Amino acid sequence: MISRTSKMGGPIPKFNDYHMWKALNCLDEKDTMGRKKLSTMLNIGEGSTRTILSLLQDQNMITIGKSGIVLTSKGAEFKKSIHMDLADVSISDLTIGDKDVAVRVPKMARNVTFGCEERDAAIKSGATGATTLVYSGGKLIFPGSDYPVEPIIEMKIKAVFNLKNDDVIIIGTGPTRESAEVGAVIAGLTIMGGPQFNRDLKDIISSRSTSSELISLAFAIHDLVGGLPVCAKSRDNLGIRIENGAVIDNAYSGQVLEEVISVGTTIRRVATSGPYKGIRVIVTPIELDNRIIAAIGVVDVRSMAGVNNLIRLRSEDDD
Repeated sequence: MISRTSKMGGPIPKFNDYHMWKALNCLDEKDTMGRKKLSTMLNIGEGSTRTILSLLQDQNMITIGKSGIVLTSKGAEFKKSIHMDLADVSISDLTIGDKDVAVRVPKMARNVTFGCEERDAAIKSGATGATTLVYSGGKLIFPGSDYPVEPIIEMKIKAVFNLKNDDVIIIGTGPTRESAEVGAVIAGLTIMGGPQFNRDLKDIISSRSTSSELISLAFAIHDLVGGLPVCAKSRDNLGIRIENGAVIDNAYSGQVLEEVISVGTTIRRVATSGPYKGIRVIVTPIELDNRIIAAIGVVDVRSMAGVNNLIRLRSEDDD
């Protein structure tokens, strides 16, 4: 039987290198922190927070116990290696957003050319922009030149940071404080070359992956097959069902999905039950380290049986 829980899809929280950086900065070697509190501090969902913690745990940077999460010595060292000071500033003469947040990236002036890469990285992360400055010879200058910033701007920066030679200052700007902070941090990480986590398939999907962790893969397949319905689930968790570019069910399981996970081979057949009864489905397993960890399938609604069945389903839903 195909079971369907009435949890309809909404926006699925996502995370990027900023959230990895902030998670490390929120954690400590001595004081533990719970996952819910960390999720609130990161301003993302618990599913995304769980994925971040899984990545950090796989890298031996944290331990998770009954009392909470704590940094390991390796995690503490890595945290130091990507350290940036962060402060709220207001420099409307230099920036174009409503809110400004600055970061100090220690001793990274050698990695800056003209500031264009940092600006572009900030914009891609959702900020309005970013301005890069370099501290050299006892003064703040624009990169790629010896042109100094206005004295009032330098005074504002020095009021929040203890500048040292070859430091880089990045001022992220955006419509909200959060977007400005994300832009500044992402730009800073760009200068450092990124967090340098070793990510592979097992960091993205596992046998315990939730529907929110499968959504990117499911939507990619959905687009590749021209918008045909797509279903996916991990071995140990409920999955996701997508139709017409939207999440229809994010607590989904199906007979064929479960069978494919069990037998480990691709199955092509007409579904005999559930919302796609009478429609041809193609489901294939996802394998990692010689183990089936998930299954993903496409529903071929191009057949007449499929079209008629979908019409019937829509009518039943409307009732």
